[in-house]
Amino acid sequence: MKTVSLLVCLVVLGSPILAHADTPQQQRMADCSAKNKGKKGDEYKAAQKACLSGPAPVATTPQERMKHCNADAATKKLSGDARKTFMSSCLQAH
Repeated sequence: MKTVSLLVCLVVLGSPILAHADTPQQQRMADCSAKNKGKKGDEYKAAQKACLSGPAPVATTPQERMKHCNADAATKKLSGDARKTFMSSCLQAH
């Protein structure tokens, strides 16, 4: 019964959650997919590959910069003073 309840919650509540990109890579994939909407087959695959392998878009708003730098710091598993130093330089670079 708990499994069924959990499944119902995931189906009902999960749809908006699944639509939201959690990581910069997921957001980039969503952006590229939207950009290449309407293309099919090999054309779509080639366009996706080109879009995803190109340079990452530069974060423009402070929130985007903070999100990007936080994700990078988490990937590098930084903490304490090392994280503060990294965040400072990352936020200034973007």
